[in-house]
Amino acid sequence: MATTGETLLDQATLVLNKSWTAVNVTTVRRAICLVYLGQAKIISPETFEVHDFESWIRADGDGTHPILRTVNLKIRVPEVIVLQRYNSVPSKDVPFSRKNVYRRDNYTCQYCGKRFRAEELTIDHVVPRSRGGRTSWENCVLACVRCNLRKGDRTLEEAGMTLLRKPSKPKWNPNLLVRGGAFPPSWLGFTGKSSSIQGGGDTGPPGKIDQ
Repeated sequence: MATTGETLLDQATLVLNKSWTAVNVTTVRRAICLVYLGQAKIISPETFEVHDFESWIRADGDGTHPILRTVNLKIRVPEVIVLQRYNSVPSKDVPFSRKNVYRRDNYTCQYCGKRFRAEELTIDHVVPRSRGGRTSWENCVLACVRCNLRKGDRTLEEAGMTLLRKPSKPKWNPNLLVRGGAFPPSWLGFTGKSSSIQGGGDTGPPGKIDQ
């Protein structure tokens, strides 16, 4: 099925700092603007060659990549860009929030192991608040309605239930969240691993990039 130009412009592009460290995710639209303005260059994921706007337009693709078409130009969608001046690394500290708990647990009940829609899940305190349990990364997990009702205001031992995994604070970089799921394969050489985090995130570049 053909992809519309608007959809292509809204797809995700990985952003590297001057040291080639992955620092953020932006849209294709924003990435092309940064490259056109000379604030970034495009990296070919296959060869790691670096291109400015003009050389990227001239570069021959293998015909397997999505193309943006204008009246006069054909532009391969940039998948990775490197900033020319920005060399900081944004904080990777992941704030505790309902949205981030959903991302960490991948929309999966931590008791029965089944995946659900967001509205079918609740956040359960492993140690109930009535027993002194805290609202924290280490004590909150996703639970489906059925498992939540089964556990009730009891400990795991009292309910005879177990967790899929011990809850902990995630270590992923919140700046690298991608709408809809895993990192594209072309990013693996720059991020080191694939992300299984689900859900949306801020796809705008860090504030300093917009200078």
